[in-house]
Amino acid sequence: MLDEAMGDIAIEEIVKKDFGLSVAVRQVVAREIPVSHTAEATVFLTPKHQLFVLINAESALTLGDVRKLVKKMGLEAEGYLPPVHDKDYFNVVAREKFRTVFPGRHSIDESELRYYRLLAPYNPALVRINAVTDGVIRQFDSHHSSGWRVAIKFAYRQIRAV
Repeated sequence: MLDEAMGDIAIEEIVKKDFGLSVAVRQVVAREIPVSHTAEATVFLTPKHQLFVLINAESALTLGDVRKLVKKMGLEAEGYLPPVHDKDYFNVVAREKFRTVFPGRHSIDESELRYYRLLAPYNPALVRINAVTDGVIRQFDSHHSSGWRVAIKFAYRQIRAV
């Protein structure tokens, strides 16, 4: 019980330090489940009933990797929170990478940056979740035929007021 409370405080501190977001952890739905050979994810609920997933990896992750992992976990992402003090982080990195590939281009369209946004380094990653698609959260399992197995059954869908 004490380890879980310390883990909840650690999650709150990581989110505050790396993403500048003050959240309280009401419930940890899945703690440190494997999502790749080197990455683990923690799915938690806030007192305002917002679901987040925090992904940490030993190796480098990109936004594209995180998007793929979230989808494979059976989660529907609402938004990918950029690192603290840099709200335009993904666009800045995309522009830099685009200019590296095409140094002579001066007018850059947003549609041209879509691919380069996916190449932005993103570790740790914090994702706001809109829904758990099939009512289950999956975890990576190299011994399973599909590579993924059910970690926990959990129903969640964010309801928006109009």
